[in-house]
Amino acid sequence: MSFIASRLSAIKPSPTIAVTQKARDLKSAGRDVIGLGAGEPDFDTPAHVIEAAAKAMADGETRYTPVNGTPALLEAISAKLKRENNLDYSPGQIQVGCGGKQVIFNAMMATLDPGDEVIIPAPYWVSYPDVALLFGGKPVFVDCPAESGFRMSAEQLEAAITPKTKWLILNSPSNPSGAAYTPADMKALTDVLLRHQHVWVLTDDIYEHVIYDGFEFVTPAQVEPGIKDRTLTMNGMSKAYCMTGWRVGYGAGPEPLIKAMTKVQSQSTTHTSSVSQAASVAALNGPQDFIQANNAIFKDRRDLVVGMINQAKGLSCPTPEGAFYVYPSIAGTLGRKSPSGKVIENDDDFVAELLESEGVAAVQGSAFGLSPHFRISYATSTDVLEEACRRIQRFCGALA
Repeated sequence: MSFIASRLSAIKPSPTIAVTQKARDLKSAGRDVIGLGAGEPDFDTPAHVIEAAAKAMADGETRYTPVNGTPALLEAISAKLKRENNLDYSPGQIQVGCGGKQVIFNAMMATLDPGDEVIIPAPYWVSYPDVALLFGGKPVFVDCPAESGFRMSAEQLEAAITPKTKWLILNSPSNPSGAAYTPADMKALTDVLLRHQHVWVLTDDIYEHVIYDGFEFVTPAQVEPGIKDRTLTMNGMSKAYCMTGWRVGYGAGPEPLIKAMTKVQSQSTTHTSSVSQAASVAALNGPQDFIQANNAIFKDRRDLVVGMINQAKGLSCPTPEGAFYVYPSIAGTLGRKSPSGKVIENDDDFVAELLESEGVAAVQGSAFGLSPHFRISYATSTDVLEEACRRIQRFCGALA
């Protein structure tokens, strides 16, 4: 009999973390490797945020906090949601966790019973289905190909809903595609949800501020107040505020759900770091101008990568509306032979041979539920991206 719980057989380790670690290991072994797997801004955490953390430590704010967050952070999140999203949430309707992933974990653990269905548009962030599976949920995938802008239509959502549907998980802008829903797109989806009162919505807004070309971000409860009482609006500090390692995410929703999620967290991490929470107050309440400055750099990188990838033989790369990823199609490389003699049969083969031949680490589309694609994170320096794209062009050009 295995010592390991059988529930773990339903899930797999995070592919994006695995790729990032593999790139680190190869670098440590002396290989010339460019890692494009991590979804992590390369910008430093803003100085005023770091200063707030240092002050918190100096002032002795290093003890346990309430499970769902410090009063100051709950108030800052409440003010942010009102200011930026026109959503009213009291501190009792907000929970802070160790990153957005824990907020999702808490929500799924608190609500899923075996057989409950969770609708997940594909391509999707790698953790959504595995967290649902861990608690007996059944992921229901909706394919959203490049031809649809990687967005789910109202008709697709309608067709996916059954009496067993518990949650819809939305992510806009999206990891891995960078696609985002316009206000009209979102209203079409919420109109469907109005007809299905048993379906809850978990909206992952973590890339809310990483948008380009004047795109207008909206979140579901903002577009349709009629679904607010069954919506969990999730966000966090990692992406826009360059605070990945600080581990602060938050969710806002109906008080009974937040209480259940808080009960779950009380038996796991209890709370995220008190110092990280103090830093997050400064981030949310302080100057926001650095976000647009960072976005201008991200946009230039996006345009560089899209342009260079589209010059690679056999690749096709749409231009995303937000986040810091591109999701090129490798359809034009299938059936061709790599320099090692390996025939490229799928995107797993493509990224493996790309790493072996050119030392570029990317993530295969199969990890995100939609092939044949691969994901590139352009949250790294322009010089590194140029070199990586040259290597990708060279690799594709060498395919026979």
